[in-house]
Amino acid sequence: MLLDPFKRPVSYLRVSVTDRCDFRCEYCMSENMTFLPKKDLLSLQEIERICISFINLGTTKIRITGGEPLVRKNVMSLFNNLGRYLKNGKLKELTLTTNGSQLERYAEDLYNSGVRRINVSIDTLKPELFSKLTRRGSLEKVLKGIYKAKEVGLKIKINTVALKETNENELMDILEWAHSNDFDMTVIETMPLGEIDYDRTDQFLPLSKVKEKFEKVFTLSKSDHYTGGPSRYFNVEETNNRIGFITPLTHNFCELCNRVRLTCTGKLYMCLGQEDSADFVNAARSENWEHDLKASIIEAISRKPKGHDFVIRRKQTPSVKRHMSVTGG
Repeated sequence: MLLDPFKRPVSYLRVSVTDRCDFRCEYCMSENMTFLPKKDLLSLQEIERICISFINLGTTKIRITGGEPLVRKNVMSLFNNLGRYLKNGKLKELTLTTNGSQLERYAEDLYNSGVRRINVSIDTLKPELFSKLTRRGSLEKVLKGIYKAKEVGLKIKINTVALKETNENELMDILEWAHSNDFDMTVIETMPLGEIDYDRTDQFLPLSKVKEKFEKVFTLSKSDHYTGGPSRYFNVEETNNRIGFITPLTHNFCELCNRVRLTCTGKLYMCLGQEDSADFVNAARSENWEHDLKASIIEAISRKPKGHDFVIRRKQTPSVKRHMSVTGG
């Protein structure tokens, strides 16, 4: 098992397979986003080599992210190949985070590869607002994909970014919709990652306020449910389901951090909120890739910091320059 300098086990690898996305969500990226040239991306085989190396060092959970991971050409080959490690027991979970736009097409293939649980990002159930927030997405298409995923047997968690004066009065409705379909839900604070077209202070909504509103309607009690990520869960008595809160600003989750993030260009970020990284490109392309990647991973984890310090202030530059789509959150 990999241990960082603070004796925290690193058991969770998040892998961005592309920085490209078919949406342009306002809080995530600018409308006229410039994506990386495709030649700069790791091949799927190189990504697989890095994943295998982490698995051999004790990583038990891998989440595929983007951008939107399902727009990467032939990405299902990566899911199918990594699925073998679910069968031999080395990997406990293979999952992904998606915007849902491609789910209707890929839901069954994902299930067949061994994926059993997915996160779907959806911030509103109002079609016009959905189009505005995503700048090009279709709520109808996403909902069709979500219901197809449910039909084939995938467990679904809805991820919703809380946005002040945008969807804050709709969060209760999203929760009721999610729980009526037996979906878990997690609410997330907007994070200061990358330049966007707005001042993030106009969007930031502390989840302490959201939770207070929920508690006026629902009975919440702490849950011992844990998925390996940063979400803190509460049972909702009235719906017999759960809600999670991810609070990178009002209450960071660093003390239990068990994860690192690989970009589609081969950089490993040991912390979402820090710029320090390790470049795995040469090791992944080496003839002795197993040996070289093992050494590179062990060295990188030895530099994992204790935590991040996100701050959102008016007219302040982002805490981290890279966009959310680079590391997939």
